[in-house]
Amino acid sequence: MLYSKLKVGDMAPDFRFDTPWETSRNFYKINEKNPCVLIFLRYQGCPVCQMEMARLKGKIDLFTQKKAKVFVVLQSSAQTVASLSSSKDWPFTIICDPDGVLFKQYGVAPGGIFKYLHPAGLVAAVKATFSGFRHGKFEGKETQLPAAFVVSSDHAIQYVYYGTTISDVPDPETIAAFL
Repeated sequence: MLYSKLKVGDMAPDFRFDTPWETSRNFYKINEKNPCVLIFLRYQGCPVCQMEMARLKGKIDLFTQKKAKVFVVLQSSAQTVASLSSSKDWPFTIICDPDGVLFKQYGVAPGGIFKYLHPAGLVAAVKATFSGFRHGKFEGKETQLPAAFVVSSDHAIQYVYYGTTISDVPDPETIAAFL
């Protein structure tokens, strides 16, 4: 399966998506006038992803101050996420992509076993577990790598980051600096 990476200056692909609580939303229509951030993580049951989502939640003001909408794309089904939380728990939109269509469209490829078992990922998993995040249901590709994109109000990509391990996600301050 071929994944073509996007780069700064490319137009962000438009797409329809489901959240755990709404269906058939349109990405471009929602972002007609504001910049946005797309963060691709693995799945809801992943402790490292739970930790990243909590970190993003804690820093959401970095994005709302700049009138940016934030989206987190997960390989989880809408049913899985909805069974664990409500829309009021998250100050960002969770996009459910259990078939990996958006991951492929945005060039966010899975890594091999060495990227999955990389020491940085293992350290992050231990940190997440000691922080109280527990492993849940496995969904999607276990070796899926993360990515982050900042998209301008005219849908041009302003920032691209493709992770090299399962825990390689830029911090919210770095991402917000590109808005």
